[in-house]
Amino acid sequence: MPQTLAAPAHSELIIKKSRFIGCVQPMADRASAQAAVDALWKQHPGAAHVCWALLAGGQSAAVDDGEPGGTAGRPMLDVLRHQDLEGVQATVVRYFGGVKLGAGGLVRAYTDTIAQALLTAPKVILQRMATLQCMVPYALEGLLRREVEAAGAELIDVQHGSLVTLQMRLPQAQAEAFVLRINDQGQGRVGWMDAAP
Repeated sequence: MPQTLAAPAHSELIIKKSRFIGCVQPMADRASAQAAVDALWKQHPGAAHVCWALLAGGQSAAVDDGEPGGTAGRPMLDVLRHQDLEGVQATVVRYFGGVKLGAGGLVRAYTDTIAQALLTAPKVILQRMATLQCMVPYALEGLLRREVEAAGAELIDVQHGSLVTLQMRLPQAQAEAFVLRINDQGQGRVGWMDAAP
């Protein structure tokens, strides 16, 4: 089951005088990932490279940033894939120490830096969410609010008109049972509408 990270995690390795500063963090898309890389360049203006990888569906990327092709970005991306992660960016800032590591040494250095960071990274299971929306008479609003809370769902919006319209979000796996329970308790007085995902 795919996971993402709850918070960023960091690591630092010194290999043959080169300093590798790694970070893994939750990241939704390529634009945000590029912004994070730009911020790293500002923090580390003397760095030789800021290599990165992003595993985020169709927006995935692997960037070697001047290192020999395939020695940094792709190996970091492979580490993220191997850990079954999604929506995660890996970055490594490298300060060159004057000793060349060779292609194999670079692959190991970038892979190890990200693997070290992932050891302490807090992971959470990625769940597909469903957004539900229904209309109920005022008399059922309290019942529905209690059921939403009991299910651990998130109440997104409530509007009061001739009926009460409630919009909620919960894990997709629980949605069908939730709707059946509400329909049973509402005794035919609950109207469901298609909600935006």
